[in-house]
Amino acid sequence: MLALLLAAAAFPLAGNWTVDLSTEPGKVYTQPMELVLAPDGTVSGTFYQSRIEGGRWKTDRGRTCVSFRTTDGNGPYHSAACLIGDRVQGQTWAEHRGFLFNWNAVRRR
Repeated sequence: MLALLLAAAAFPLAGNWTVDLSTEPGKVYTQPMELVLAPDGTVSGTFYQSRIEGGRWKTDRGRTCVSFRTTDGNGPYHSAACLIGDRVQGQTWAEHRGFLFNWNAVRRR
């Protein structure tokens, strides 16, 4: 238990999150995100059922943020997110699909 508390303090964005990707009010659409933060500043895990690639994290200027890439097999998705209180605010850009999507996430229980 103490090890989990120490890890959470050292890597506050690490863990399992539920990302709200809803586009219409009243139509809930969520996907899981798992972030594994390493002491060397790298990030691994999964987002939207895809493996995180080239991930980095950093705590600076009073916030902890991650940036990483995933793919759907057709092209890359570039995501960046920051921990704001007990939630994550992020965005994902997919140039090959021509969209930028803002999203929020809460920690899975």
